[in-house]
Amino acid sequence: MNISISQHLEIIKHGSHELLIEKELEDRLRTGKRLRVKAGFDPTAPDLHLGHAVLLNKMRQLQDLGHHILFLIGDFTGMIGDPSGKNTTRPPLTREQVVENAKSYTAQVFKILHPEKTEIVFNSTWMNQFNAADLIRLAATYTVARMLERDDFEKRYRNNQSIAIHEFLYPLVQGYDSVALKADLELGGTDQKFNLLMGRELQRHFDQPQQCILTMPLLEGLDGVNKMSKSLNNYVGITENPKEIFGKLMSVSDQLMWRYIDLLSFESLETIRTWRREVNDGRNPRDIKVLFAQEIVTRFHSRKEAENALIDFETRFKRGALPEDIPEKILHITDDEIFLTQLLKQTGLTASTSESLRMIEQGAVKINGDKIEDKSLKLSRGALIVVQVGKRKFARVTIN
Repeated sequence: MNISISQHLEIIKHGSHELLIEKELEDRLRTGKRLRVKAGFDPTAPDLHLGHAVLLNKMRQLQDLGHHILFLIGDFTGMIGDPSGKNTTRPPLTREQVVENAKSYTAQVFKILHPEKTEIVFNSTWMNQFNAADLIRLAATYTVARMLERDDFEKRYRNNQSIAIHEFLYPLVQGYDSVALKADLELGGTDQKFNLLMGRELQRHFDQPQQCILTMPLLEGLDGVNKMSKSLNNYVGITENPKEIFGKLMSVSDQLMWRYIDLLSFESLETIRTWRREVNDGRNPRDIKVLFAQEIVTRFHSRKEAENALIDFETRFKRGALPEDIPEKILHITDDEIFLTQLLKQTGLTASTSESLRMIEQGAVKINGDKIEDKSLKLSRGALIVVQVGKRKFARVTIN
C-alpha cells in the first residue's frame, strides 16, 4: 500500500492495547522491508469465535499492508499446556488432539487471512530437533525469579498452589519460536504479554534484532462484561448459522457495538469515524449495527446469506415486533442458570412467578422473537436475550 509511515502506524495501532516499542517499529518500516509478523496459536479448541478473530483481523490488516504473516500453530507447546492467566495448570493435549485441532484451525483462519499470503508453520519443526541438553541450555537463559514475575505464576506461588516445572518451559519455547522464525513483530492478547516479551529477551540472547510486540485486547462477549467464551455462552462462532450470527450481533448494546466495530470491522478508519459522527448527529445506531452484522456474515459465509439474515431479522423483529428503544436489564444470578419464570419476575416484566406461568401458557412470551411454550425453561449465565411479554413489554436482558 502506498501510504505514509504515520498512516501505516495508525492502521497497525488501531484497536490495539499496546505497541512495544513504537520507535523501533517505525525505524523498521522506514527501511521498506516487509516485516516478518508472527502470531502463535495453540490448537486447544477446534472452533473459533469472534474473540479469536480480533487477532486474526490485525494479522489480515498487516497482510494487506504487504507484510509476511507467519501463522504459528504451537503443536509442540500445545502438548505442554499453558495457564494463560489462569490460576491452574491447563491440561496438555495429546498428539491426536493437536493434529485434529490444527486441521480445524487452518480450515477456519482462511475465512479471514489470504491463504496465498500466509505461511503456516509448526513449532515442532524446530523443537523436535532439540535434545535434552539443548532444552537445558535454553532453560539456563532465564531465572526462576524472573519467571515468577508472570502474574499467574506469582499468584499461584503466593497462594501455595502447585506450579509444575514443565510450565516454565512454555514461555521459553514460545520465546524461542521468535528466534527460529526471526520475527520482526509478534502479536498476542494482553494475557500473553509476558510470553511475548520472552521472545525479545531470547532474540537478544541469540544476537538477533529484538522483535516489536503488539498486544490486542480481549474481546468482551455478548454480555458486555466477561471475556468472550463458549463456556459462558456469550460468544459468536464464526461457523455458526448466518442468521444466528446476525441476530447475536444485533443484540449487543449500542455502546458495545463500537468496541466490536473497532476490533473486527475491515471498514476504513475514515468510514468508522464517519459512522461515529453520524450517530452523534442523530443517526440511529441500529443502522450501523446492521451494516456491521452484514459485513461479518458476509466474511464468514456470503453476501447472499447476509442479505437473507437481514430479511429474516426484519421479518421476526422489526415489522410490528420490536420498538426502537428497548430497556436494558442486567440480571445477576447466584447459580449458572435461572428459570424463565424467575427471570420475568426479577426483571419486572411480570409481577409474580404465577403471572409468568400464565403468560407462558397464553403464548405471550417470546425470546429473540420466538414464542416460548416450555414453562420450565432455564437460561444460562452469560446469555444476552431480547424478551417480550405481551404486545408492549420488552427488555434486553444480560444474565450475569
